[in-house]
Amino acid sequence: MTGDTRDPLLAQLRRHVRLHARAQGLAPEHCRRLLAGISRTDGEGPGSWPVVWSRAGDALAGRGRYLEAGRHYALARFPYAGPGDAVRHLAQERSVAAFDRWRRTQRGIERLELRLPEGEFACWTAGLHPRGGPRPLVLVMGGIVSVKEQWAPILARADALGVAFAVTELPGVGENTLRYGADSHRMISAVLDELADRADVRRTSAVALSFGGHLALRAALDDDRIRGIATVGAPVHHFFLDRDWHPGVPAVTSHTLAHLIGCPPAEVFDAVRPWALTGDDLARLRVPVTYAAALRDDIVPLTETGALLSDPRAPHQVLFLDDEHGAPAELARVRVMLLRAALRASGAHPVRRAALAAADGAGRLRAAVGRAGRLAV
Repeated sequence: MTGDTRDPLLAQLRRHVRLHARAQGLAPEHCRRLLAGISRTDGEGPGSWPVVWSRAGDALAGRGRYLEAGRHYALARFPYAGPGDAVRHLAQERSVAAFDRWRRTQRGIERLELRLPEGEFACWTAGLHPRGGPRPLVLVMGGIVSVKEQWAPILARADALGVAFAVTELPGVGENTLRYGADSHRMISAVLDELADRADVRRTSAVALSFGGHLALRAALDDDRIRGIATVGAPVHHFFLDRDWHPGVPAVTSHTLAHLIGCPPAEVFDAVRPWALTGDDLARLRVPVTYAAALRDDIVPLTETGALLSDPRAPHQVLFLDDEHGAPAELARVRVMLLRAALRASGAHPVRRAALAAADGAGRLRAAVGRAGRLAV
């Protein structure tokens, strides 16, 4: 990224950040006001993307509103904190610190740190020490720009839903210092190994969005403790191999992937070609996958649904939405749908699954899930 006001990435950042801001509950008008004051993608002066978002976070932190402050810091480091980008790196640190202050006011939300030979990463966990014995585990992960701190609401519901949660980040994202590569899915098994005596990891399901969904799919091929995957807009096969698709992928996506992988942006699609799930891989994928596909997705091609459903014996389900990548206009519907699918796959009690709708306290969410038809639990 550059600080030039003519930088074409700035328009893309404005567009893509709206999904992430909405997912974290930030009011659209508030976001529009902040975006109106931004004139360049980076730097330390007025009008800089990370500075504008960080100052908004500082103001909230000063009033003790740490969870909201952390959400602004997370958007200040969006899409990633690159080498030499001191303001985004500081925003990343403040995002974690603000979340940590908030979670200390909650019951049962804990920090888990894992160290592997290739690097280290962290999870926020909840529901790991119930009186009734170990609970099924739901692993939650976003995509290439999503930090784990954005999942605060789901962590707070562990007791109501009767499961344990572990939320984490893709390699290279947030605090994760692992290099993003073809074998990155091994980090998921490392989480299950670490939690084996505090959760029923033999009944693990994943809510893993976008590229996180791809990571979970690869992990499920090697680790039979994963019982199901719920995702939206996950690359599966064609994204990695379709050279005709690649020129239309937004620069924000290709540049972020290049940063995480450690290669020049021009080489990113050659680097990820071996990551495609093959026909044999998909034939071995016997766990149920719930997949929400956006008809106007400009990052992940719609043909991924065909790859996923190529085996008629596969227990997968797909919901098509007239939306963009990540389904920003359908967030409420998709969020509940995917979580309910994950609870079902992990074997959570039906009464607990029903508690999901009650916990949201909104009849429109229950109605939306019902309209999902074959995907409703």
